[in-house]
Amino acid sequence: MRKKMKRMKRLGSTLLCGLLLVTPFSGQQSSAEASEQSEQGRQMEYLDRGVVAVKVDEGVFVSWRWLGTESKQVTFNLYRDDVKVNDTPITSSTNYLDSEGTEEASYSVSAVVDGEEQPKSEPVQVWGESYHAIPLQKPDGGVTPDGVSYTYHANDASVGDLDGDGEYEIVLKWNPSNAKDNAHNGYTGEVFIDAYKLDGTQMWRIGLGKNIRAGAHYTQFMVYDLDGDGKAEVALRTADGATDSQGTVIGDADADYRNEQGRILEGPEFLSIFDGESGEVMVTTDFEPARGDGCDWGDCYGNRVDRFLAGIAYLDGEKPSLIMTRGYYEKTMLVAYNYRDGQLEKLWTFDTDTPGNEGYVGQGNHQLSVGDVDGDGRDEIIFGAMTIDHDGQGLYTTGLNHGDALHFGNLDPSREGLEVFGVHESGEYGITYRDAQTGEILWGVKSDQDIGRGMSADIDPRHLGEEVWASHGMGLYTAKGEKLSDDSPASIDIGILQDNSPTSINFGIWWDADLSRELLDHDWHGWDVGYGTPKIDKWDYHTSQLNPILVLDGTASNNGTKGTPTLQADILGDWREEVIVRDIDSSELRVYTTTDITDHRIYTLMHDTNYRLGIAWQNVAYNQPPHPSFYLGNGMDEPPTPNVYQLVPAEVNVTPHKINTKKDSQNGTLMADITLPTQLHAAIEEVYMKVNDQVIAGELVDSDQQTKAKFNRQDIKNLLQEAEGSVDVKVTGSLSNGDRYVGQATLEAVHE
Repeated sequence: MRKKMKRMKRLGSTLLCGLLLVTPFSGQQSSAEASEQSEQGRQMEYLDRGVVAVKVDEGVFVSWRWLGTESKQVTFNLYRDDVKVNDTPITSSTNYLDSEGTEEASYSVSAVVDGEEQPKSEPVQVWGESYHAIPLQKPDGGVTPDGVSYTYHANDASVGDLDGDGEYEIVLKWNPSNAKDNAHNGYTGEVFIDAYKLDGTQMWRIGLGKNIRAGAHYTQFMVYDLDGDGKAEVALRTADGATDSQGTVIGDADADYRNEQGRILEGPEFLSIFDGESGEVMVTTDFEPARGDGCDWGDCYGNRVDRFLAGIAYLDGEKPSLIMTRGYYEKTMLVAYNYRDGQLEKLWTFDTDTPGNEGYVGQGNHQLSVGDVDGDGRDEIIFGAMTIDHDGQGLYTTGLNHGDALHFGNLDPSREGLEVFGVHESGEYGITYRDAQTGEILWGVKSDQDIGRGMSADIDPRHLGEEVWASHGMGLYTAKGEKLSDDSPASIDIGILQDNSPTSINFGIWWDADLSRELLDHDWHGWDVGYGTPKIDKWDYHTSQLNPILVLDGTASNNGTKGTPTLQADILGDWREEVIVRDIDSSELRVYTTTDITDHRIYTLMHDTNYRLGIAWQNVAYNQPPHPSFYLGNGMDEPPTPNVYQLVPAEVNVTPHKINTKKDSQNGTLMADITLPTQLHAAIEEVYMKVNDQVIAGELVDSDQQTKAKFNRQDIKNLLQEAEGSVDVKVTGSLSNGDRYVGQATLEAVHE
């Protein structure tokens, strides 16, 4: 049981609520370890079938997930009101048009494996229109110390399974109307972070207090299952006066470090991990990369010192780690952490001030990307014009300088490996296309201008790979650098963002029935309004024009002229992407999904770790669209099977729960009842219990259902000799389908 404290007092370099450990991170890996890693795969969240049903003119459109952990031979049955709709199992897609469907119906899907039908998914109701509304609880506005009133609007979001039910929840940032870019002075209102279930239930709210400034560069929130308990946590930079969902205050509630310009250039900064289900703070420690001397970062007035990025990376190739960064115009630092077993452990620090790292100064972007660039199974951090290896060492720097956008993935499938397309603010090149592993510049276009926008997507099926384009009239290029046209989807050049609408140098989205990527952007209404109307267009490669597909009337884009959605991700249904946007007054979020029938069958993109990590970092600074690790486009090969396993949350009850370490009469066994999700058709194959960082094996005793296990009570007593009171234990093991399960229980240790 966690002890609640209404205030956390500082103790040395940490807080009482958490312990920071510092350990060296080894870059060495034996061939045996690499083989074991390859067999184990990467830990991923457990997902249900994700069925979505939408009323259309022709009936009801239904789509569902094909999981990356399922075989290529799996087929599906579709049920309307518990009556099977299809005559034979559905083999070629994961969507269906039910011509007899009505808005009053409910739908579920079952997988068919080796001819045996699996349990049906939970039934879902039909959406009456192409979006699902999620009501929001908007914070009240306020007044700054200089007498300026402000209100709130919903801003960036992320997703994670916060409660372990196999369904994504939404973590949403509320921005005050006076949020500031770092270049501008001024007070801002408090930033709030909310969690919502898809049915509109507000799970919690976290307040960041007066000592965290509001703006795109200040608060990067990571939502991911960092500790392997089957439920996502939320990682945030915090400061004195932040409050969790239970009212617990981090640091000094009365501290106010804002100066007369509204900037926060002194006072402690913290890194906090919050429980995703409850919003309670779990661990807080001093934030690194630390501020130090603010002038070291490129100026002395507080602009470049407070440029933060964040990400999630599988640094060991198996489990996720947290990356927190600071600076990119000049001095740059990245720090990697593990949060496991309730402890926050610092793995490494990369610092451009370290001798030998001089070439990495000023190479970062307003965003980052993450993936395995060198094929060793472990992730690197693509940090603008440079890349940092999994062990915190510089892999390479190109010296191409800072930029505002980058895209990383298998952009050119005719080559081995992965590529990075980026734009640059200064230097010899305006745009470059490089080898992601070596940094070799494959091709580029020289420019003496600040190229502020760049995009990569397969929009022309006549050319293999993703086309790329950028602002300032750079034109449209193939993956090989062949210039197709001076015209591009950026048909109105954004220049220095005067009153012109920036047209589709923004997000790509897989939306319609083909493999080309459509373009997600907005029609900008000007700074007097402050937002645009989101829209989806398709590039007509014959006429070099954008053709409208969908205008999201009644909704608003985020982040000024950048026109980004609240979130774009494959969170429901088949492999194509949903887009989440706010309505104009931020009273609700709207989740839009496609209703186009496609015969392309691809596993959920959320089981491709590059794509999934792209959803984690999408909210960071200048939001960018995600890319999978494989080429998804015209002329694509069959996608590789993801080397992942799902971590399935289990309910565990132990008997007896009270263990007396002094009584021999309590020798014998401890029984554990393990309950898995009803839709999961898999048997438990092994069982272990982790007690005080020690692991003991159990024995399965129910050969039919394999939901009971027994443990040697004397082994447990030995591990509880030094424990007092309640002790949380973890029960875990493997499943017959290759996934793993995890559950927690509480033992009470007594010594009488």
